[in-house]
Amino acid sequence: MKYYSLNHQSPVTNFKEATIKGQAPDKGLYFPEYIPQVPQAVLQNLQSLSREEIAYTVIQPYVGDAIPENDLHRIVTETVNFPIPLVQIKEGVFSLELFHGPTLAFKDIGARFMSRCLGYFMGQQQQQKKVIVLVATSGDTGGAVANGFYDVEGVEVVILYPSGKVSSIQEKQLTTLGKNIRALEVTGTFDDCQQLVKQAFADSALTSDLFLTSANSINVARWLPQQFYYFFALQQWKEKEAPVIAVPSGNFGNICAGMLAHLSGLPVKHFIAACNANDVVTQYLHTQQYQPRPAVATISNAMDVGNPSNFIRIQELYQQQFGPLQQVLSSYCISDDTTKQVIKEVAATEDYLLDPHGAVAYKALQQYQQQHAGAAGFILETAHPVKFPDVVEEVTGKPVPVPPSVAYLLDKEKKSKVIAVSYDALKEALYEI
Repeated sequence: MKYYSLNHQSPVTNFKEATIKGQAPDKGLYFPEYIPQVPQAVLQNLQSLSREEIAYTVIQPYVGDAIPENDLHRIVTETVNFPIPLVQIKEGVFSLELFHGPTLAFKDIGARFMSRCLGYFMGQQQQQKKVIVLVATSGDTGGAVANGFYDVEGVEVVILYPSGKVSSIQEKQLTTLGKNIRALEVTGTFDDCQQLVKQAFADSALTSDLFLTSANSINVARWLPQQFYYFFALQQWKEKEAPVIAVPSGNFGNICAGMLAHLSGLPVKHFIAACNANDVVTQYLHTQQYQPRPAVATISNAMDVGNPSNFIRIQELYQQQFGPLQQVLSSYCISDDTTKQVIKEVAATEDYLLDPHGAVAYKALQQYQQQHAGAAGFILETAHPVKFPDVVEEVTGKPVPVPPSVAYLLDKEKKSKVIAVSYDALKEALYEI
């Protein structure tokens, strides 16, 4: 498989180089030259196959000969070795629980796959410089990347996060590990953090001095494996018709992976981009005008993105044609007040606890079903409610039980370096490594 830049000013490359570089030299996102089709024999027999077999079948064409079969099998097995259940909330509404991994968030899949791929590639070559994984996070990416790359030899991780705009547990997950994990607390928004990262990759002097790569969903090794759990959901799907899937959407890498899986052959009736007040894509689907704007802080903070990096990939999936995209994708904007109301009502009536992101998806799916009677679907519950105790406990009146996988973090000391929204401050921190 070869990958081209969506800016179309860089040479095509393979999976290895796309993973190591993160972003093309012309600052475009990498995109596969073609979309592999999953064999019908696999699609028709999902329930009889292991998750490892499904994941390997899905990802192998994208990896090509960059990783040998045995090593790729090992990487895939280590990536998906935790439960990913599809749970019924009520009739016609299910939840794909993506929070059973080590950092209780859907990003564990992409971060674990990417860290293992990068570890393999670094082990195959003599690298004079340490690899610096530079990543911006609006909440869960930081913890997942920190966990995935923790203590990986030859790799340093630098995580930028917006001060005061991630939950306490999210902050603990990315600031307490130490060793090769460094956290920069930026006095701005996620969009500010993301822009600083983009500036670093665009700085030819910096990238000639330091070996930088990205672990955001702009990196193909983070983005592509997110297809896995869409296939795992269909493996558990018992309804007669294909599902409608509501995805909490911020940077749009997650839903983009689902739409890629669909174009690869996975049966899906419709996708819903569930957005909070940051509704750039919602407005685009109504007006055909794409107008990024500064992010607004909400209680579903991982979706607080005013200029989604991966939406350009979604447009590329549909050859920049608005009509075909509109046929498969809808979007709804859900307010904080409505999000809180949904958490409270679903906990009371269905005995199911949603986190704020899952609640946004739940309401968006509900609105779609009101307009399309009889359409069954599922939401992606992308993070454990314990990551958002202030919101969830406020609206339910009950404490959220803390899973053992994060309980040990609560007494750990936070270690971060506070920086202004300043590229010079970021450069200084990078050169100190």
